[in-house]
Amino acid sequence: MRAVVLSEPGPVENLQIQDLPLPEPRPGWVRIQVKAFGLNRSEHHMRLGVAEGVRYPIVPGLEAVGIVDAAPGSDLRPGQQAAALMGGMGRAFNGGYAEYTLVPRSSVVPFRSSLPWDAIGAVPETLQTAYGSLTTGLDLQAGQTLLIRGGTSALGYAAAAVARDTGATVLATTRQRERLDDLAAYGVDHPILDDGAISRHVHRLVPGGVDAALELVGTPALPDTLASTRVHGTVCFAGMLSNQWIVRDFYPIAYIPRGVRLTSYGGGADDLPSAVLQRYLDQMADDAFSLGPVVAYPMERIRDAHHVIETNAVSGKVVILTPSGAASGIPSGSKES
Repeated sequence: MRAVVLSEPGPVENLQIQDLPLPEPRPGWVRIQVKAFGLNRSEHHMRLGVAEGVRYPIVPGLEAVGIVDAAPGSDLRPGQQAAALMGGMGRAFNGGYAEYTLVPRSSVVPFRSSLPWDAIGAVPETLQTAYGSLTTGLDLQAGQTLLIRGGTSALGYAAAAVARDTGATVLATTRQRERLDDLAAYGVDHPILDDGAISRHVHRLVPGGVDAALELVGTPALPDTLASTRVHGTVCFAGMLSNQWIVRDFYPIAYIPRGVRLTSYGGGADDLPSAVLQRYLDQMADDAFSLGPVVAYPMERIRDAHHVIETNAVSGKVVILTPSGAASGIPSGSKES
């Protein structure tokens, strides 16, 4: 099979497409013929060498979608559509950047969908993190206000979509003025241009502050996000677009505003019930739900795809189609850059 191998931390040139042996199926594990896989910020961190618990060389990729190829001793059957995510993928063992991936059954979520593979490939990890952040991290309720710091990231768009589906009012930020219209087009109620200090603007829109906030930028923006949140409101730290996630010299009483709650979220496949994945895929097929824009690349352009992630050159999710996933060309509705 063909696979993308990261030889060691460094530039995009360290991502190399190689011929590797097909992984051998074994009980409790599922081999999936990968059709598409999404790119995530954590894989960018891994390529830079700032992620923990990674062995090199490695086939990266903490998510993939495709067809079950073998599942000995499992409730799954060859031919089923399935998503694989987390559980050590692309860190403890080879991940989804390949034509085939072998993952524990606990990391697999089956589904049924007639959507094109690039559309499906944008869903698993993004939806899992958005859904888990808003439910476990924030306990977001209908009628509440939500601030998303980092709104034009793939996770930002997904969180906005899930929050709107929940019945919340959504405020979301972008550092690029030209992307304000993108946020509005995908249903954000109040797009905000982020100049690094937005709390005053948030309080003008929502006197007293928002009920909930999702921090996706990282620790540089966190104090301002906390200041944008009402007393007894909650901030969930779930992303690191800034590549900074350590709070230096942390003194909680001075750092966290009085009465504001700070939580975090990081989950796995168990946090994305099959029924939830299926429900949103069905809504996407009916054009009743969108996780945001998708930019698709063929696998041989993996370096280009990583470059646009690193330079923040695209808005939304970047997806890679394997040769079998792209056999009929990149489907309409996606864009190849």
